[in-house]
Amino acid sequence: MTAQTPDAMLSVIVTAYNEERYIGACLDSLLAQDPVGCAVEIIVSANACHDRTEEIVAGYMPRFATRGWTLRCLSSPIPGKPGALNRADAAAQGAMRAYLDADIVCEPALLAQVAAALATDAPRYATGRLTVARAKSWLTRAYARLWCRLPFMESGAVGAGLFAVNAAGRARWDAFPDIISDDTYARLQFAPQERVEVAARFHWPMAEGLGNLVRVRRRQDAGVVEIARLYPAILANEGKAALGAGGALRLALTDPVAFVVYATVHVMVRTRPQGREWSRGR
Repeated sequence: MTAQTPDAMLSVIVTAYNEERYIGACLDSLLAQDPVGCAVEIIVSANACHDRTEEIVAGYMPRFATRGWTLRCLSSPIPGKPGALNRADAAAQGAMRAYLDADIVCEPALLAQVAAALATDAPRYATGRLTVARAKSWLTRAYARLWCRLPFMESGAVGAGLFAVNAAGRARWDAFPDIISDDTYARLQFAPQERVEVAARFHWPMAEGLGNLVRVRRRQDAGVVEIARLYPAILANEGKAALGAGGALRLALTDPVAFVVYATVHVMVRTRPQGREWSRGR
């Protein structure tokens, strides 16, 4: 399979729950993509939306049609991201699949570079360079500065909010399980050498303010614990270096404000019970 064959298709699956404030920017960034070299379909999988998300998506359909791409909206009253992913997967026609959150903004070269990275018969996982969007609050900006310097981020191919797989890669798992961290679950289906980070960026917003950072971080940590409990075998694919005492000291000395903010969130998460509650922090 190559990205240039006429029968190749990239299905871009966007999960959406009450995203009227963000879905327009996401779709605009997809419309602005460079030529991808294959057919493209966009599927917005709306789960239990009770705002204008679906209405906004419908308004974009003629614009995608003009470009020669298909935009569909799957509407379901059933809440939950895993179900939304699985419904879209069942409807998707492309051998290549890209999964992104509705608040992601992609740079124009992203889909073409991802499709090229997936153009192999070997199982492949691809994503762009994750860039944290500039936050409104100084506290979130400080937290993001340190978060971006952690070994997990510096190792590349993080895929938080956007990842893609080819047909052989998607065959690594069946339906998305009903777990918190679907992106971590998908990434850990692949060894580090099977994961590719392309040069084009995507912009990922971070939760605003201390309380929201704590709630989101608690959920993220709960997702990691859940995967370790349910799927311990895939943890061998993590491939990230530990921060260590020396690394923590270096971060503290080079950006003490960011370190204090990050450490405060870390301590607050550890001293309060974890839960499965969903929070984007906006």
